[in-house]
Order: sequence, then C-alpha cells, then structure tokens
Amino acid sequence: MNSNKLKDSTVLVTGGAGFVGSYIVEKLLPFEPAKIFIIDNMIRGSHRNMEHFINHSLVEFYEDDIRNGQLMDDLMSQSDYCFHLAALRINRCAENQPEAFDVMVKATFDLIELARKHQIKKLIYSSTASVYGLSQHFPTPETDNSYDNKTFYGAAKVFGESILRSYHDMHGLNYVALRYFNIYGPRMDTEGKYTEVMIKWLDCIRDDRAPLIFGDGSTSMDFVYVEDVADANIAALLNDVTDEVFNIGCQVETSLKELLELLLKINDSDLQPEHRPENTVNPVSRRLADISKAKEMLNFEPKVSLEEGLKQLSKWYLELHKEKTEHF
Repeated sequence: MNSNKLKDSTVLVTGGAGFVGSYIVEKLLPFEPAKIFIIDNMIRGSHRNMEHFINHSLVEFYEDDIRNGQLMDDLMSQSDYCFHLAALRINRCAENQPEAFDVMVKATFDLIELARKHQIKKLIYSSTASVYGLSQHFPTPETDNSYDNKTFYGAAKVFGESILRSYHDMHGLNYVALRYFNIYGPRMDTEGKYTEVMIKWLDCIRDDRAPLIFGDGSTSMDFVYVEDVADANIAALLNDVTDEVFNIGCQVETSLKELLELLLKINDSDLQPEHRPENTVNPVSRRLADISKAKEMLNFEPKVSLEEGLKQLSKWYLELHKEKTEHF
C-alpha cells in the first residue's frame, strides 16, 4: 500500500456532500492532497454533512450536477484521482427510468470517458450488492452472477462496472469497484418516503409509537458502518490493485427482527413491534457478503460492530431531531 500516493495530488469526489462521500473527504484530508474537488447537486447531499471541511483551504465545492459536461471536463482535467459516488436512490431509479438512465448510465459513461481522456490515475467506483439480486450463495462471493438482479439501479451499476472493465482492457484505465451491502450510520437519509427502516424505527422510539414490521421479520441484511465503507474506498485507492471488484460488508447476517430488538435495547425502549402483512414482494430476502477478497487484497477489516454503530446512529439522530425542534 502506497500511502504517499495522495500527497500533493488532486482528487475529485462526485457526491462528496452525501452520506458516504462526506466521510471519504474527511479521510482524504490527513493525506495532504493538493486539492479536493467536490461536486454535488445537493438533492441527497447537505451542507451539514460538510460542516467539518467546507471551509478547509484544500476543499473546493461545486453545487452542480455530474450531467454538466463542461464542468466535469474541467474538474477531471485537473484531477489525478476520482471517487464516483453520485447516484440516484434505488427507488428513484424505479420511479423515473429516463432520469435514471441520464444519471446512472449516460453521466457515468461520460465520466469514465473523461477519466480516459485526462488519464486519471485511478477511479474508485461505488457499486452495490443489488447487482446480485437474490444471490446463489451465502456468504456471497464476487463471482456470483448478476442475472437475478431485477432493479434498474442494479442494472446501471453492472453497466458501470462492465464499462470500467472494458476501458481497463482497451485503454489501461485503472479502477476498483466496491459493491456495498447495507450501509448505515450518522448522516444517512432521514427524510422522504425512501427512509431506511432503522430511521423509521428511531422515529417510533422517539415518539413512543409501536414500530412496524412488515412480514415475519426474517428478511436479512449485512449491515456495514459508513466509516468502514469510507475506509474501504481509501484502501482501494492506496493499494496497488486494479481491474477488481470487492464486496464491502461485515459478513454478519442480521434479520429485521434482530435489528429492531437491538435498536430497542440500545435506546432502553420496551416498545413492542406490530406485525403487518408484507405490503410488497421483496425478491431479495437475504444478504450476506463474503468479504474474504477485500480482506486479502485491500486489507479491509470492518471495525465497527452493529451494536456500536447503532449507538452512534441513535445518538446522532436524536441530537439532529432535538436541533430541528429547537429551531422551530
């Protein structure tokens, strides 16, 4: 691992005001890069996420869209490295396919083409476990195929991975793609109809309402703390590895029922869940990452347990709500 790679280099972070992107920016600063460019249209990002670095002399923030080709060309022409995180949410992609194509497919292709044109040294691409659909194996290795993915979001991420692989072969473009499992932690989305289930449950705990479980609660996920994900991104850049895809999870399977029990325990709540009939058909009932490849090649080891991570999330969320109520 070459930790000097970043010193005096210029790094572009798309979606750098977002949930994961803002942590990556924070973790880049100690490496003393010459400049960090952030581009974010602030649909999912926020100024609050950037409060620790927005006034830093090395950070240059552009409130704009990755579909702005002229700006992207200008920023890429000055950059050595790029972290590409800007994306629409999975449900937004399902709702508006033409927009999803523009952002997730066309703008991503344009970005990869600019990386080739300006000879970016390495591009770190945020992909997703959604590419697997319902996996063939548990824990799921990177070699599982993506034929069972039924989401536009997953299809777009497969496209990005595939174009990067072909650009590596044709043009020597260095990249690493990271397939995130279920990321959680402070700064995650708290508003809107796509809010993660743990935020909805924290709402219930705060308001002393019974939390809802749709179905029997056996649906499982592999939860990975946001700072561990940011560390994986930095490791993917610093390690001399290219043309590889890595699962980023914890290799621990947690059911929704177990997740709620832990969240209630952490918050000293004796609320009882209400079970409701499953209201949607969930084609993916299990998630469990095999992270042995990331451990071996990136030296990636998740540090934050689910219990510790949920404590941090709860603390952040309740403080955020308190601030909002005091403000109004």
